[in-house]
Amino acid sequence: MMVGAFFWGGMSDKVGRRQCLLICMSTNGFFAFLSSFVQGYGLFLLCRVVAGFGIGGAVPIVFSFFAEVLSREKRGEHLSWLCMFWMIGEIYASAMAWAIIPHYGWSFSMGSAYQFHSWRVFVVVCALPCVCAVVALTFMPESPRFYLEVGKHDEAWMILKQIHDTNMRARGQPEKVFTVNRIKIPKQLDELVEMESESANRVSKFFFRIKTEIHGIYLNLMKCFNYPMRENMTRLAIVWFTLSFGFINMKLKSVTFIDSTFRNCQFDDVTSVGSFFRNCTFIDAFFFNTDIDESKLLDGTEVVNSTFTHNKTGCQMTFDDDYSAYWVYFINFLGTLAVLPGNIVSALLMDKIGRLSMLGGSMVLSGISCFFLWFGTSESMMIFMLCLYNGLSISAWNSLDVVTTESFPTVRRGTGFGFCNALCKLAAVLGNLIFGSLVGITKAIPILMASSVLVGGGLVGLRLPDTRANVLIVAT
Repeated sequence: MMVGAFFWGGMSDKVGRRQCLLICMSTNGFFAFLSSFVQGYGLFLLCRVVAGFGIGGAVPIVFSFFAEVLSREKRGEHLSWLCMFWMIGEIYASAMAWAIIPHYGWSFSMGSAYQFHSWRVFVVVCALPCVCAVVALTFMPESPRFYLEVGKHDEAWMILKQIHDTNMRARGQPEKVFTVNRIKIPKQLDELVEMESESANRVSKFFFRIKTEIHGIYLNLMKCFNYPMRENMTRLAIVWFTLSFGFINMKLKSVTFIDSTFRNCQFDDVTSVGSFFRNCTFIDAFFFNTDIDESKLLDGTEVVNSTFTHNKTGCQMTFDDDYSAYWVYFINFLGTLAVLPGNIVSALLMDKIGRLSMLGGSMVLSGISCFFLWFGTSESMMIFMLCLYNGLSISAWNSLDVVTTESFPTVRRGTGFGFCNALCKLAAVLGNLIFGSLVGITKAIPILMASSVLVGGGLVGLRLPDTRANVLIVAT
């Protein structure tokens, strides 16, 4: 997704919003469907990687595409309503997981070579909205601002006339005629491009074209860091990075280890709810204050030169597998639903109190709520804090999407947004790696780090220019 956001965002500035969005969504839909049917973990991962490359470009293109047909007065509000559909998609995915995956009886097999389980049904169902989006996009026009940028003035005029006529019919004024007083034509820059000779083979031409396009995206990105955009671009990058630099609290239940070898391992204060070891080998292992005993060592599991000390005794808490699965998906559903109030508030107030006030305030409040995770002493309290964090942070995401869209000229809007969105994915990966390595030592460090990063990013966000009154210019 990180690579796809940067590549397709840049390509949308060169070949068009609609065309790139169609390619992105088609790629994601096809390989998402394919991943549901392939057998083998390697092929499954390959399909998910390609699907991620496709869907990664959707976010920067969608916001650029939609913003370029909105009026300035309602732009912030309608872009915020667009953000709400991200939440609707997450609710849909959570609800489908909750309803489908625990139904293990939905599986079937064709001998030992082909297995189709309930989670594969879930993958197919999650790909259906993407297919619907591809169908809907075939009826959508291209961005008129992009057409103006590439010199297709007649096509831009026709699309603007269509938008005008539709709006006038909705207002009850179908007789009002669409007129254009002037069109600001962007300054066309002559670019000398070394072309491949006609005798070159198709493969050589293809790779040359890819190389040329990537180089063009890179040059366009570099212009985003030139004066006078340098400071704003740097601040946007910092805010995107800090808002994504979070961590995920996870608890694993009902894990079965099969044919595994544990050598020189130390198990300290472990509660293995519903977990088992089948045909495993423990060599020189040390168990302290765990509930791992003979009842969980199954199917010939061997324990060689290992020590058990202060084993937990008595009745340990257990969960039925189906109940545990339902509970996991229900928690995810609650966390997603918690962003609904924040989405509504941000949409209604985006054009009234301003993007920056909402961005900075939401990030600071999110950082404070993250800090209170330190005091979480029960699962119910952690769920509540998760919902609170999601509800507070969504306003920051919506504001940042709007500010980023409005900060770039049309010729670099997809490239700039794609770079920021790619940086967001990088921050999420780094956040999981860093917090995952620290949380085993103490929870204080990752919580304080995440809270500080969010508050710091919010303060940087307040230094961004107010884009509420900006006209989405065609070129600079």
